[in-house]
Amino acid sequence: MDVQRLDARGLTCPQPTLKISALSVRMKPGDILEAFADCPTFEKDVRDWCSRAKKNLLWIREERGMFSCQIQF
Repeated sequence: MDVQRLDARGLTCPQPTLKISALSVRMKPGDILEAFADCPTFEKDVRDWCSRAKKNLLWIREERGMFSCQIQF
């Protein structure tokens, strides 16, 4: 199991989820992607992406306008 990090701060919708999609092709089953973003729609976007891609959203947090999440592949 590998953990990758994606810093998508400063990017606006849909760029953070596009970056997640681009990284997903390199992820192996069980790998975890930890992503950070400050886009106001990130929480909804990442939940929708995980649902469509059938990936497990382990958690998502928001603190002072900054979102972080972990997605398991």
